[in-house]
Amino acid sequence: MIRRVYVSLLFLLVSTFTFAGEVVLNPDHPQEYTVVSGDTLWDISGKFLQYPWHWPELWSVNSHIKNPHLIYPGDLLSLVYRNGKYGLELTRGSRTYKLSPEAHEIILDKAISTIPMDVIKAFLTRPEVLDEGELAKAPYVVASKGERLISGAGDEVYVRGLTDKDITHFSLFSKGITYTDPQTEEILGYEAIYKGDARLVAAGDPATLSLKKTTQEILIGDRLLPVTDEQYEMNFLPRAPETEIEGQIISVFNGVSQVGQYQIVVLNLGERNQLEIGHVLSIYQAGNTIIDPVISGREEETYFNAGDVDRNQMVTLPDTHAGIAMVFKTFEKVSYAIIMKATTAIHINDKVSAVDQ
Repeated sequence: MIRRVYVSLLFLLVSTFTFAGEVVLNPDHPQEYTVVSGDTLWDISGKFLQYPWHWPELWSVNSHIKNPHLIYPGDLLSLVYRNGKYGLELTRGSRTYKLSPEAHEIILDKAISTIPMDVIKAFLTRPEVLDEGELAKAPYVVASKGERLISGAGDEVYVRGLTDKDITHFSLFSKGITYTDPQTEEILGYEAIYKGDARLVAAGDPATLSLKKTTQEILIGDRLLPVTDEQYEMNFLPRAPETEIEGQIISVFNGVSQVGQYQIVVLNLGERNQLEIGHVLSIYQAGNTIIDPVISGREEETYFNAGDVDRNQMVTLPDTHAGIAMVFKTFEKVSYAIIMKATTAIHINDKVSAVDQ
């Protein structure tokens, strides 16, 4: 479980001038906004900014004020214009705090989060992508106590391959789909489907483990990976990638065919592509390739003489902007991203690239 999350909440001083790129106010921005439970910094930023991911470049806070950068439900944000710049003032109780440039790393407690943490929490604490070598070396369930074929919470299982007696807490996985690059057909990794947690009861070959929690039935052959630290540290800094990045969505969780806001997708880009946690990407729905309806004769041709041409000539329509995603976990060859905005249906194989703004 996540006990603490360290987040750089570089928030919301909006301006028509920028330090690193053009920042634009949302045309429909409010003059004031009261924070409510369930808000995220991304949501609030989007009320004031046309491009919500620009807030890290601009937010700041007076260093003499104790934790004014923590935004809580009930706080009032007011848009002001002083010294030739737009800015936000935070009213908490009977006091008003002015925000000025400075970045701070803080512990997120009851303050609102950058993005919906309840959506991504399970993905932060468990390894979800394994390479072929990791799968081959991972310990595995060889049998269950009582000769059961299926085991669950409260049961004991026998495991081979455990070599470190000091590691006592494990997660159980089964092999899921194979992540393959749609262009090169390179195998990028294997989905590891989380099935439960277990603790070591007795070392040996096989070792005995007790199943403490299960989300699915535990079967012979399921793999184990050690859980060495239940505290996960994270530093979200939403921003555009520094280099050109192009890739595709190769998978989506929960078995849906069309992807919407706050769903989790897998990209065929990872650390080797210089992709980092916090990178914001544009999503483009790939244009369909169709037979030219005019040349083919499917439309009236009274105004157009096709002549001696291929009547099965194909044409590819332009890609269409479909949404925005933010990367929140990276592996060597793939990464996880959360859809922050969907303007149209998003699908597997849709393209992703660095945001222009």
